[in-house]
Parts: sequence; structure tokens; C-alpha cells
Amino acid sequence: HSVEVIDVVQEILGVATYHLRFTDPAVRSDYFCAPGRFNMLYLPGVGEAAISVSGRDVATDAWLHTVRTAGGVTQTLAGLGRGGKLALRGPFGTAWPIEQFAGRDVVFVAGGIGLAPLRPAVEWALEHRDQLGRITLLYGARSPGTILYEAQLNAWRARGLFVDVTVDRTDPGWLGRVGVVTLLVDRLRPLDPRNSILLTCGPDVMMRYVARSALDRGLSEEQVWVSLERNMQCAVGFCGHCQLGPAFICKDGPVFRYDRMSPYLNTEDL
Repeated sequence: HSVEVIDVVQEILGVATYHLRFTDPAVRSDYFCAPGRFNMLYLPGVGEAAISVSGRDVATDAWLHTVRTAGGVTQTLAGLGRGGKLALRGPFGTAWPIEQFAGRDVVFVAGGIGLAPLRPAVEWALEHRDQLGRITLLYGARSPGTILYEAQLNAWRARGLFVDVTVDRTDPGWLGRVGVVTLLVDRLRPLDPRNSILLTCGPDVMMRYVARSALDRGLSEEQVWVSLERNMQCAVGFCGHCQLGPAFICKDGPVFRYDRMSPYLNTEDL
């Protein structure tokens, strides 16, 4: 289906959020994407890329996609600007288990641009705040200049979300934490391991250590969920580029309960 770029927000260097709205009103009214799922964005003559939905602007009926400029597709997308047209197919994949949030403490752990696929689930949790326990976001970035959605982090704090941010390396003037995001999991207080659920998205190595820290804190593998976006290309498990163990990330994921994927995430250099 055809979509139009109605807004572009430059988040950090090389990363922008594209507000995409279906040009067909009927498609626009029927489309829905649950938190954690993704779309295929198609640029005619260039190719297509799998991009997780990073939010929705209800006022403009646009679906948000936060994209790091890398290959030909994303470079072409970056050159479109407002009013540009492209094609979208989806949604594909599995969603975050928001139905399991009720009555539980929810911990989100993100690294870098991995905050983008988590953002719709964070928004959902805040919208249903009265049904949940404590909501926490632990976020790690490479440096202060690469913190994604910095203004929104402050807005989330104002809405009752506990947000803790750390950076791998500091810049002059930075007064926050320095260190890997797994340290935030280790230090998180309070944490009720019997009544918590943890969702994480970021580099594979980060998620592996986040999961280990969560298990050390008393959570079970069944209480930890990961989002894997490894080399997704066709979205339907046909090309095989995203196969990890017995799973095809694009159709069996990208969201998995950790116990299903832990044998493969814990295999070095796989």
C-alpha cells in the first residue's frame, strides 16, 4: 500500500523518525500494528527494508518508524523528505506480550536504537498505568549525544515512568551514569522477581548479558522477552537470511520469550 511521509523528525545523527500515513483512507482506517511488530518499507527501484514500528501519532493517523541511515533503502528514504511517497506492506512478526503486564512490575531494557521497538510497549504501559505495578526503563547509549528520544524520556518521567540512563563513554558536562546498561539491571531497586516481566531490545550481546543479570536477580527465563532483528529481508521466512537455530526471526519473531532463544543467543559468534 502507498504511504506518504507527512513528517520527519531528526532524532540523533544518522537516525530519523518517519511519520508515514496511508494514502488510501480505507487502508488507513483498517490498519493496526501491535507493539513490537514490523513493516517492510519498499522504495521502488531500490529495494525494501524491515523496520519496526516505533509509535503512532493519533492526531495525524500516522505510523512512526525510527530508522538509522545505512544501506541503499534507508539512504533513499532519508532523501525523500515530507511529501515523499513509498510503499509499505505489513504488519509482520510477533508482538510484545502486553497482555501479561496486568498486575506486574514491568522492566524495559534498551540499548541504542533498540529503544525504538520498545517505545510502543512503553506507551501502552503508561496508558494502562492503573493496571500495572512499577514501570521502569533502563536505557544505555554509546555517548550523551546518541541518546534517543531524549525529550520523550523526560516526558515519560513526568508521567510516572522510572527512567535510568547510562552511557558507555562520557562527554564534558555529562553528570549522569557511565557504564553498560546491565549494571542498571544489577542495581535496580526495588525488584520483585516473583511478579516482574522484563523486555529487552538492543545488540545481541547486550541482550544476552541483560538476560543473565535478570536471571541472577531471580527472574526466570519465562519472565524475560527479547526482540531480535537479525538480517530480516523477506518477512515471510522464505529467503532464510534471518534463520537463528530452528527459528526464522521474521515470521517466528522478532519478539521471543528468552527460554526459546537462549541456547542460540548464548552461543558465541553464531
